[in-house]
Amino acid sequence: MLVIIGFVIVLVSVFGGYALQGGHFGVLYQPLEVLIIVGAAVGAFVAGNDGKTIKATLKALPRLLMSSKKHDKALYLDLLALLYVLLSKGRKDGMMSLEADVDDPHKSPLFAPYPIILSASDTPVLEFLTDYLRLIVGGNTDSHEIGQLMEHELETYKHEGQVPAHSLTRVGDALPALGIVAAVLGVIHALASADLPPAEMGQLIARAMVGTFLGILLAYGFVSPLGTLVEHKVNESLNVYQCIRVTLMASLNGYAPQLAVEFGRKVLGAHDRPSFTELDKHVREVKKR
Repeated sequence: MLVIIGFVIVLVSVFGGYALQGGHFGVLYQPLEVLIIVGAAVGAFVAGNDGKTIKATLKALPRLLMSSKKHDKALYLDLLALLYVLLSKGRKDGMMSLEADVDDPHKSPLFAPYPIILSASDTPVLEFLTDYLRLIVGGNTDSHEIGQLMEHELETYKHEGQVPAHSLTRVGDALPALGIVAAVLGVIHALASADLPPAEMGQLIARAMVGTFLGILLAYGFVSPLGTLVEHKVNESLNVYQCIRVTLMASLNGYAPQLAVEFGRKVLGAHDRPSFTELDKHVREVKKR
């Protein structure tokens, strides 16, 4: 929703200001200029990316219109409570006692109270958690190796997540130049019609300049902000993985479950991080259950 509101503000500001200065809207209606600019941008995007990048970018765009955050305080409270439950059972009964729960979390009574974690939209989070718990349960890998493996996987996740952002940013950077291409073609058309009256020549040149205007507007008012937003969402989604990583590493280093989840809480962003009191209250409720 914020994306749509932002685009509306851009349009109202640009065209409202143009109207207030007495601009003529008729000359701005140039569908052929739009065809040249947008068509060339789409063609350059397809030519400069592989199928995976194109698919990932098209998949990421609809998500930008969602107003709700994927990872919020409620999810982090449930995640930290689940980590506390798992680590407490592993500390009390041995990590091997978690083998059945990790192998099939959807049938596990430990995971059942946390449908947000089990939901399809958070499948990568669930896989990340269970994969590393499985390694810990196996007991054949030391904490240093697991920590490095987690960091490498998070780097890979970040790189893959930012691919759509980079592709959109490159298209945004190219749009002003493509607008100039459309403008130059318009100027060529105007110069080829030099025998026309001055008034008609002025119209042709004005229409040609619309190409430069559209290229710059589409680049900095629409496409580049989308690339920035994708990058922000990727960085935001990394918090949940960092929370799991830090909590599991604290547990592997010998900290008690309640202190380990506190380590995980501290790496969360200030806006989404539950307070110590909120987490303590949530954990106490988990203990009662």
